[in-house]
Amino acid sequence: MKLMEKKTTFGVIIATRGFFNAQLAIEARTKLLAKLDALGYDYVIPPADATPNGAIETYADAKLCADVFKKHQDEIDGIVVLLPNFGDELGVVQTIDMAKLDVPVLVQALDDDDPNALGVTQRRDAFCGKLSVCNNLYQYGIPFTDTTYHTYSLGSQEFVKDLDFFARVCRVVKGLRNMRVGAIGARPSAFNTVRFSEKLLQSTGITTVTVDLSDIIAQANRLQAKMTPEVEKKLAEIKVYGSIPAFVPDENVVKQASWSVALDHWMEENQCDASAIQCWTSVQLNYGCATCLSMSMMGERYMPSACEVDIAGSISMYALLLASGNPPGFLDWNNNYGTDRDKVINTHCSNYPKSFVADEIEISNLDVIGRSVGEENAFGAIKGKVAPGPMTYFRMSTDDVRGRIRSYAGEGEFTADPTNIDGGVAVCHIPNLQGLMKYLTKNGYEHHIAMTRGHYADVLEEAITTYLKWDFYRHDG
Repeated sequence: MKLMEKKTTFGVIIATRGFFNAQLAIEARTKLLAKLDALGYDYVIPPADATPNGAIETYADAKLCADVFKKHQDEIDGIVVLLPNFGDELGVVQTIDMAKLDVPVLVQALDDDDPNALGVTQRRDAFCGKLSVCNNLYQYGIPFTDTTYHTYSLGSQEFVKDLDFFARVCRVVKGLRNMRVGAIGARPSAFNTVRFSEKLLQSTGITTVTVDLSDIIAQANRLQAKMTPEVEKKLAEIKVYGSIPAFVPDENVVKQASWSVALDHWMEENQCDASAIQCWTSVQLNYGCATCLSMSMMGERYMPSACEVDIAGSISMYALLLASGNPPGFLDWNNNYGTDRDKVINTHCSNYPKSFVADEIEISNLDVIGRSVGEENAFGAIKGKVAPGPMTYFRMSTDDVRGRIRSYAGEGEFTADPTNIDGGVAVCHIPNLQGLMKYLTKNGYEHHIAMTRGHYADVLEEAITTYLKWDFYRHDG
């Protein structure tokens, strides 16, 4: 949640080369910083008078800039390299190498302003210089992100889009490399499919924090007995979160509020970014409510929560949140949609965040599970149909046998097609859905999938393939 609320901060390198017009670097620095201010980004850069022309060229300049970056290493999410002229490739690569921030790098070069004005004092040659800078980054093993065009102006709309794209990539990389995910309860024994490797996750920077479900149940019982102000506040939040049918007893809503507060306490105490919960049937039989509503409300506050202790699923949700800024949902690849082979019904009990559904939600009893645990123990399911619009789906998984983290992503649409399935439901159109299903079945992927509103597969692909180095499959239809 804190990462979602933080402004993206860039370390900025203005590169220059001595025999090119120094005024080009001076002007570019002023324009770039003004642009970053206007777009709401924070930045770290040495003072303008710290180096000649406020730019980086020599080893001494690089060392100075690297020292500035290291002092702000906890703040910097990515590095933006700007070439207002040919630039000095060693100045750039030595700065990044000495700073050792291990963050994404964007390399942007400026157009020569006029093809008929390429005299010695006018020309930039940044088109050529970018190749030299990127060659050195490659030699040093420093991964980087390219821009839409090889060169373009700071005033272009492409630059605005590329900065937004890069900021999202930075957020995904930083978020996943420092993630703490809560495993709340034991995996239901019937769900072998969601087993995972804590060790593989730790190798990429993701820490799994575990707790026995009985600890949360005990805390919820204490809260319910005392009816604390926190429970009263949560009760009020629940009543405005969605519509509750009249047949639901008030005591069931109080029980749900107490459960939610207990979860909130544990998540805060353990500084978890996301969670996966033993959502059935222990909590229903041993405490007396569903946990979907609590998971939904956490998701709405940028703390995604996955079902059936699917830790990889909750990480997938968090990755989508970081890429999109939109609370994701957690669904099953569940049913074919008649004979339309590019449509699928995705559903769950459900724990969908309110804004993921985007329509009025009903908070009621679990349907399928409620029949076995008793309706008196089943309050807390989110019911609603996901409204039409663009969608991105994503799943990561640990391949324990091969010692790899792997993932896939693609884009499609939520449709307005009718369906009468209970719970939370989305009808999705995905180009070449049958090809995707063949890939998933052949490669042993789980039946769970994370989805979010909007198209952000490009962000995930760049973050994962360039920086995180997980296996990645992009389904384009």
